[in-house]
Amino acid sequence: MPNIRQQEKRVRQAARQRSENLRWRSTAKTLMRRLREAADEGDATALAERHRELVSWLDKAAARGMLHKNTAARRKAQAARIRAKS
Repeated sequence: MPNIRQQEKRVRQAARQRSENLRWRSTAKTLMRRLREAADEGDATALAERHRELVSWLDKAAARGMLHKNTAARRKAQAARIRAKS
C-alpha cells in the first residue's frame, strides 16, 4: 500500500479509470457480437441499426480516449465488412 498521500490518490484514480475503460471496451465487444448475430439472422433493418449503434459507440470511445483512434477505425472497418457481406 502507498504511504504517500499522492500515491494513494493515484491508486484511487487508476481504479476508477480502469473500471471506466473496461466498460467502454466491454460494450464495444457486446455491440460487435450483436452486429454479427444480426448478420447471421439476415435482417437488414436490424443489421443497419446495430451497425449505426456500434459505429457511434466506437466514435465516442475514440473521442474520449477510451479506445485508440486506430483501434476504433479498425473495428469500424470490420463492422463495415460484416455489413457488406450480408
